[in-house]
Amino acid sequence: MPVTVRKIVLWRTEVENKPGTLASTMGPPAKAGADFKVVMGYRHPTAGGKAAIEIFPITGKKLTASAVAAGLSAAAIPTLLVEGDNKPGLGYAIAEKVAAAGINIAFLMAQVIGRKFAAVIGFETDDDAKKAAPLIKKAATGRNA
Repeated sequence: MPVTVRKIVLWRTEVENKPGTLASTMGPPAKAGADFKVVMGYRHPTAGGKAAIEIFPITGKKLTASAVAAGLSAAAIPTLLVEGDNKPGLGYAIAEKVAAAGINIAFLMAQVIGRKFAAVIGFETDDDAKKAAPLIKKAATGRNA
């Protein structure tokens, strides 16, 4: 499977960091039929008692309404979803190509399951995400920029 890079929209909310908040936020879209590909939940280390929850995908009127009812909204941060076959050094190659182009990564969440690699990468601007996409593909194929 070749590496795919596509722009996505994360749906995000800021919540109180307490037991059950993740489940109660995911509940309405899940009950409306959402099939989450990405779920990120994390405590803000500097905002006492606050956390963020981000999910993808939310599409269509029914899921959008359920996400809004759960307090989620489309995040403004330009985000790419990268998926494909893993190989040793792939994460480093991506980071190196993006850095060499002078593009700052706002956040990165990546994992390998079996032989597959997946990453969610956020950028500061849409332009940065557009510039990074072909660089990420080149990094994955081992081609030079």
